[in-house]
Amino acid sequence: MSTTTSTLPAEKGTSLWQDAWVRLGKNRLALFGLGVLSLLVVVSLLTPWLAPYPYDLQNLELGATPPSWDHWLGTDTFGRDLLTRILYGGRVSLAVGFVATGVALLIGVLYGAIAGYAGGRIDAAMMRFVDILYALPFMIFIILLMVIFGKNILLLFLAIGAVEWLTMARIVRGQVQNLRHQEFVEAATAIGLSRWAILHRHIIPNTLGPVIVYTTLTIPNVMLLEAFLSFLGLGIQPPESSWGLLINYGVETMEEYPWLLIFPGLALSITLFALNFLGDGLRDALDPKASKD
Repeated sequence: MSTTTSTLPAEKGTSLWQDAWVRLGKNRLALFGLGVLSLLVVVSLLTPWLAPYPYDLQNLELGATPPSWDHWLGTDTFGRDLLTRILYGGRVSLAVGFVATGVALLIGVLYGAIAGYAGGRIDAAMMRFVDILYALPFMIFIILLMVIFGKNILLLFLAIGAVEWLTMARIVRGQVQNLRHQEFVEAATAIGLSRWAILHRHIIPNTLGPVIVYTTLTIPNVMLLEAFLSFLGLGIQPPESSWGLLINYGVETMEEYPWLLIFPGLALSITLFALNFLGDGLRDALDPKASKD
């Protein structure tokens, strides 16, 4: 008498990142934010070919005119095409957002990972330093840097990034403290890997979920900070433009020429909404409680 046994195909497992991507795909607001952000990046890269006029071309005889067929978003008081100025301003604002956030990301992740993994007195000393920096008026610090070293766009990137890393450091430090006693870290220690190898091969990659989420929320903060500095006259300087500089100019002339404030304000608002929608979607998608058992 022969017996047959049937075998069921093994269910293929999925990683946390695959599950997160599936959940993100179901979040329409997050996909909308990702699509808008991707479109803005592409348009910014293609601005020299898409812009209808040179960004510094003036027509003083034309002056400020409302939207028309020749100038879809109107012109400013110098007769410069506003659509062109917004496109070029978007390149600068997005560059400030991404580069300054990248600086904050690099400093914050390394600092927080070292503090959390070292523990003890080193951790206490490093985090007390962070607490001291939190107590400083960083807006005044940035303004002083801009006044002392000049209004330079590279300095603007570095100055904003250098003051936005503190929260990132705290987030990473907390994650690392939870990870350093996990079995995979102890196994890496047992086979003789150096502390630095354990950090960058095993611990830091496992903190990327919260880091990615916070990064998407930091970019809008950085862009708003650049807009505020430009509003004070300490950011991007003419003839270059940024959304903050255009908004500042629009505020000064809003009673006579409201379109000079409305369109740059819409461009910045749409970008900030897209980034926040994407950040919220990533937070939900990467939530470990939502992953499959």
